[in-house]
Amino acid sequence: MRLRNIPGAREEMLVNPFVIQNPEGNRGKWHAFFGNNHPLHLEIGMGKGQFIMALAAANPQINYLGIEKYSSVLIRALAKQAELNLPNLRFLRLDAETICDVFAPGEVERIYLNFSDPWPKDRHSHRRLTSDRFLARYEQFLAPDGCIMFKTDNRGLFDYSLETAEACGWALSEVTYDLHNSPYEEGNFHTEYEDRFSAMGNPICRVVLCPPVK
Repeated sequence: MRLRNIPGAREEMLVNPFVIQNPEGNRGKWHAFFGNNHPLHLEIGMGKGQFIMALAAANPQINYLGIEKYSSVLIRALAKQAELNLPNLRFLRLDAETICDVFAPGEVERIYLNFSDPWPKDRHSHRRLTSDRFLARYEQFLAPDGCIMFKTDNRGLFDYSLETAEACGWALSEVTYDLHNSPYEEGNFHTEYEDRFSAMGNPICRVVLCPPVK
């Protein structure tokens, strides 16, 4: 799907107070940035922000960072945050390829991956956010008791993610192929894509992934 360019979006990223300009400078210092010792949770590929904003509003005792690669998508979330002004939520315009430059070992307690690009061609599999390459990156900065919560309506991507995580030594739990009709739906915050795909009749898959014990 081609993203619609929004004039001025990239320029807005450089001046908006909710977008962190030098995230690498906060590596190992995110507690100081937020001014507290609350847990740090990330959403990688946050889209327009419905999910992470609902989480941040419901959980003021947790700090959230929304990560999005595309300015024309992130700018929609900035408009909502300007209204809500949630103190425990900030944003990064960042390519996840460089995420290890931003977080120190043990600094992040939870990662949310919601409806990530499936990159269906085999030659692009390394770009999937649940590939072995990305799992190795997350392992570098997840806390020992940290986890990834992954949701998708793409059964092929879901099966690939389960197989890849298991092969890499990650522990799988709360696996469901129909989240909205499972016990795990209680407390589940929906994303924009989740509502759209569910309305189309697509079952939502979800799993919790925990890194190997060292």
